[in-house]
Amino acid sequence: MNTTPCLLLSALLATAALAGGTLDVSLFGAFPDDGKDDTLAVRAALTQAKKQGARKLTFAKGRYDFYPDKAFERYQFISNNDEGLKRIVLPLDGLKNFEVDGQGADFLFHGYLSPVTVDGCRDIVLRNFTVDYARTFHSEGKILAVTNSYADVEIAPEYPYSVESGILKFHDGKPAKERTLYPVRGLLEFDPVKREVAYQARDYWLGDEILAQDLGNRRVRLLREKLKGTPGNIFVFGPDHRLVCGIAVSDSRGVTVEDVTLFHCGGMGVIGQRSSDLFVRRVKVTTPPGKNRIVSLTADATHFVNCGGQVVLEDCLFELQKDDATNVHGIYVRIAERLAPAIVDVKLAHPQQFGFDFIRKGQKLELVKGPALTTYAYPVVKQVERLNKEYTRLTFKEPLPETVAIGDALAALDDYAALTIRGCTIRGNRARGILLNSRGPTVVEKNVFHTAGAAILFEGDARFWYEQAGVSDCVIRDNL
Repeated sequence: MNTTPCLLLSALLATAALAGGTLDVSLFGAFPDDGKDDTLAVRAALTQAKKQGARKLTFAKGRYDFYPDKAFERYQFISNNDEGLKRIVLPLDGLKNFEVDGQGADFLFHGYLSPVTVDGCRDIVLRNFTVDYARTFHSEGKILAVTNSYADVEIAPEYPYSVESGILKFHDGKPAKERTLYPVRGLLEFDPVKREVAYQARDYWLGDEILAQDLGNRRVRLLREKLKGTPGNIFVFGPDHRLVCGIAVSDSRGVTVEDVTLFHCGGMGVIGQRSSDLFVRRVKVTTPPGKNRIVSLTADATHFVNCGGQVVLEDCLFELQKDDATNVHGIYVRIAERLAPAIVDVKLAHPQQFGFDFIRKGQKLELVKGPALTTYAYPVVKQVERLNKEYTRLTFKEPLPETVAIGDALAALDDYAALTIRGCTIRGNRARGILLNSRGPTVVEKNVFHTAGAAILFEGDARFWYEQAGVSDCVIRDNL
């Protein structure tokens, strides 16, 4: 069959559609509910939109399937997540005044696929779609029995697995030579009746291999001592990575995410870094209706790093994710070596912050004593030389104080977000509710918290996560 007339027709239709500034993905062959891979069609639509200056990309309501085989790829460093070569379905790069309107569409991703990245953009709107995965990055099993030396679980059919040479392995259910593995590391108990982390449950870190015995009929014996759990509750096997965020925003300004539902992803739900004016409204992080899944996302619902302008979370639902509802902070780099009075090598200390560049020539930084976080100088950067993803060489306009020591830390003195969290419901998740570290004016009002840990936590450290602290203007009112 000669497809040239079809391609010409699509191009003509696309050009005509641009009279109104809108493109529909159906013009490029993406149709809902047909079971076909829509990845290339969406990629073509984005390419055409950028080429012709379209303002809007739309989807008809229904289900769209996306596979990694022919997806766009890029190596990404995303703070507080794992670096890697990511395959991305909607890579929004360098766009201005652009909107993606799903119009109620359901996006179903197969394998290790990142749904949306926004990079170097201005004034972007993402709205009206859901995100889910055909095979989740975590797995779940019903607790049958627990003793001092083992625990028996019944693994739900949605989570293919095998026990090979005494090792439990989760995968996508394909034949051995074709399968994709879904490795796990953490184990946490959830109460399926209350739909929350089980009372007094603790995190278990399983290591690289889970010793197990296959008992048949999807029942598995976990050969680990001193596990605790209540029969009837659910053990959630958490992934050993944060490789696949839902919506990742980098170096952008004016990004709105609204009326979007995130049923699942293998990392943060919405993550913003080095960006400003980010608005998250009526976003739901939850589990899909009609399924027995107990966990939504495998990490934080939202997260914002070295962001400025405004960050607004409004009328959102964040529930059943495997970490906090949000965390807003900056990054400390650790002083690794002093080479001269005004020259130091600094290190990004946590592996999930490698490659996170935020220091610029002419920027004023704060210099703090390591564990104490006491500020004692404000050096101005003269020169920045990135050595690799971990180390950067900094030259300052003036010598640093004589008291500077290995283990002290540097952080940005600008780009603090004015943070508003209003009208949100946060419940049933692991860890805390919200972590507040932004030095901009912060307002937390009219929210409902039901969390296993602190509802609101002020934190920061230069020992492990190296998250910049220093809240100085915060109002908390009318919350439950």
